[in-house]
Amino acid sequence: VNNAVNPREVPIATRTIAATEEITQDDIEIVEIGSSFLSNIDVYTSANSLVGKYVNTGTSIPKGGLFYTSQVVEKEELPNSIFDEIPDGYTIYQLRVNNESTYANSIYPGDRIDLWMSTTQDGLIYYGEFIRGIEVLAVRDSSGENVFDVTSGRTPAWLLFAVPTDMYRYLKVAEFISGISITPVLRNTNYNSEVGSTEITNDVLLQMIENRIMDMGATY
Repeated sequence: VNNAVNPREVPIATRTIAATEEITQDDIEIVEIGSSFLSNIDVYTSANSLVGKYVNTGTSIPKGGLFYTSQVVEKEELPNSIFDEIPDGYTIYQLRVNNESTYANSIYPGDRIDLWMSTTQDGLIYYGEFIRGIEVLAVRDSSGENVFDVTSGRTPAWLLFAVPTDMYRYLKVAEFISGISITPVLRNTNYNSEVGSTEITNDVLLQMIENRIMDMGATY
């Protein structure tokens, strides 16, 4: 059998679909292409498996173009899809990290972790849990790319969280106060289901932040 003239049905785009756009049924039509050509490329061969997926960032699918697998992703794989589901009264907080503070890049989106704070006061060192059970929404590199994407440099630079506005305020103020640092603390897998709600757990550290604000005469 001559595969060049033994066609297979494959989906192609009915219009140019831009990066981050959702692929709908109306965006797809079926054509026949020689199977010998298809054997050398990695494309979707089923329309049903495309509907509801998205065009990856940094690319587009031209009208009449095939749907290459590298161009099509799930919504949650889009870099900014996490912003779509933020509840009212919540804000994205970014914590600067590196390979060491993420336990050799062992913190993943969906993990529930703790944030610990360290500071000094009156010659004493204070170090303890500040926020318990906060969910990691994304881990980004210095270019803002998902570190677990194969095209990323894979060096973590930021952890992203969605936090209530009052919690966000304390975290941001702490960034600007000299002598205060915040570090992520990874927990075991059971922690994700057992931890409960995200909350500030250390009133002593919280009061220290408020005292520093008053000392500086700052408002927030």
